[in-house]
Amino acid sequence: MKKLVAVLIIGILSVGIIFASSTSDQFADAGSRKKVHFTQTITSSQDPGLGHENHQLALILSPNEGTIYDGSMTFTASEPVQIVVLHEINTQDSKGQPTWTVDGKTLYGLSLIDLQKNSGSFEFTGAALALHSPNSKEFVATVSLDGWIRGQPTEVIMQKIESQKEDPSLLLSRTNVPAVIPMHKGIYEGNQVLYIITDGSDENYAKTLTKKQGWKVELAPALVNTPESILQKLFVFKNGIKGDGIYGFQNDVFSSTPSQESEYSALNSVIEVTWKIGQKQVIFNSANDIIAAAESGRVEFNETKIVLNTPQIVWPDGQMLVRSDPNIADDMSYDGGQIVEINEEDMTVTFVAHRGWGPDGKTIYYIVTDATPSGPAQTMGVASSPSSANLIAHSAAVDLFQFKNGIKGSGTLGFQAGIAGASLNDAHYSPMWRIYLVEWNDAESAKILETKSDINSFHADNLLSVSIARPANSDHIVNCPFIDPFQ
Repeated sequence: MKKLVAVLIIGILSVGIIFASSTSDQFADAGSRKKVHFTQTITSSQDPGLGHENHQLALILSPNEGTIYDGSMTFTASEPVQIVVLHEINTQDSKGQPTWTVDGKTLYGLSLIDLQKNSGSFEFTGAALALHSPNSKEFVATVSLDGWIRGQPTEVIMQKIESQKEDPSLLLSRTNVPAVIPMHKGIYEGNQVLYIITDGSDENYAKTLTKKQGWKVELAPALVNTPESILQKLFVFKNGIKGDGIYGFQNDVFSSTPSQESEYSALNSVIEVTWKIGQKQVIFNSANDIIAAAESGRVEFNETKIVLNTPQIVWPDGQMLVRSDPNIADDMSYDGGQIVEINEEDMTVTFVAHRGWGPDGKTIYYIVTDATPSGPAQTMGVASSPSSANLIAHSAAVDLFQFKNGIKGSGTLGFQAGIAGASLNDAHYSPMWRIYLVEWNDAESAKILETKSDINSFHADNLLSVSIARPANSDHIVNCPFIDPFQ
């Protein structure tokens, strides 16, 4: 057993949480005024304040002499919590008001806002900010903060707390959560296909589909750059026989499924089909039938140039693997499937959404739908899509960094969670990810990294190496749409 010393710093850092590396590169210096913006998951510990020994505290912004914070905070906690704001006061002014102190010498005025809620938003100004519980039960909170720091910290008070741990590890709260996603009906060669829509290259089209399916289709501008050789065709009907298609007419028609492994791609070029006036309308069962009808003048095409990410869940002679254990846990592996339920009656599929970090340290969740090469795809229980390998050096794919060693955690390789090179709302966001491996030169000195800047900094200092993943000596691309699993 290795003896680790956890340092509670009521100053620059606190409870190993406060300004982790995820915020260090986000400060915009403006003299004595600095910007702070982060999302963190915090586990509470015993309140170090005198008289609060039986309470729990999750310190978000720590007190520093001469420093004032102001801004806004949004939080979600596992237990009802109180909001604590501390204020610098002179000792002689402390009488008649609630105070907080660690050593009995340095006092802070205490403002306690008792919301009796597990979540909320709050605007603050003060010398410190925390979440507090008046009982001894540990709680976990996810906090998003946007604000400013005024003044420079001049002193740090430290208190050492010893704990016993065998190995350093990081297990994020809500590491894996269920994501219930609506399915759509499609057709391939006269047989039914069930699929989902997660991303689109066109903003207006994404908004239209979001409204129709009642679940957000994310904007992925980078998909517009997808080479034609990778795209399959999705035929959607603007008129004709009523059905379950995107526009309320016959079901959409695909040009391939995962059974046509060498051809399959979840990325589709949308072709709108319109029946010409006076033509007898029928149900088309294949892409070839539709193309023949266009060549004979019965229908006309509108090649929209819009690209949708439409992973297939069920196809004529197969489906994505459903996990044998439907329970979703924080410590579950990526092996054995990414789906816990396919509900054809309600037309929904429940994915395991995995938690990670965006490039700026904010929390992201993603699902896994297909991959190349076939080895990793089979291990994760998703469709194999060899054509995606053509994105390896293309702007339609984005970088995703997974950790090969270091601190144990919930990443795909058993170490800390991964860090993405783009996030939702970025102009270069795409659900198609080019995987890089991060390896510490000295695994014993590994630290938790939460931002792309962290990786760049430690790489520049020659403390870690970054290399492109090539399982089975093959190009590796994974379709990992970022989603909001709580919508």
